[in-house]
Amino acid sequence: MANVRNLKKDINYVLGDIIEAVYIYEMSTTGKPTEASSAIIDEAIEKFDVLIEKVNAKNVENKKSHFKSIQSELEEVANQLVEKINAL
Repeated sequence: MANVRNLKKDINYVLGDIIEAVYIYEMSTTGKPTEASSAIIDEAIEKFDVLIEKVNAKNVENKKSHFKSIQSELEEVANQLVEKINAL
């Protein structure tokens, strides 16, 4: 992990790309949001808030392991959201 700034950028880009993929799906199929696609977007925004809050936590003993766990959680969340998009 290079630094906190890059981790924040990763979180922003990954979850932003997932939200963009949902918008592309909406435009290519129905042309408007559905309940399922809106739920995926809401979940992505919620996960973004949770992950950024964890990155900004100040009372962490071992920062290196803390940030590695956040990175792995980001990967897990992204994989789950992509699976949900593919299921649409």
